[in-house]
Amino acid sequence: MEQINMAEAQDKFSDLVRRAASGEEITITENGIPQAKLVPLSEPKPQSPRVPGLLKGLIQESEDFDQTPEDVIALFG
Repeated sequence: MEQINMAEAQDKFSDLVRRAASGEEITITENGIPQAKLVPLSEPKPQSPRVPGLLKGLIQESEDFDQTPEDVIALFG
């Protein structure tokens, strides 16, 4: 667990939040005295790699999917 002083925490807040979200615990101190702890809300979920084509054949689009109705076109005219 890392300790970081208040001023440095203010300067690096976005980075500290990202680190905490990934599972790290960070103690924020003022004058060397712990004041707060930055922790993740829950255990980080492991990211599995994307698999291209995983839903191939499971999703169908209608024949007129890419045809815009005339009344919708008229709204932009």
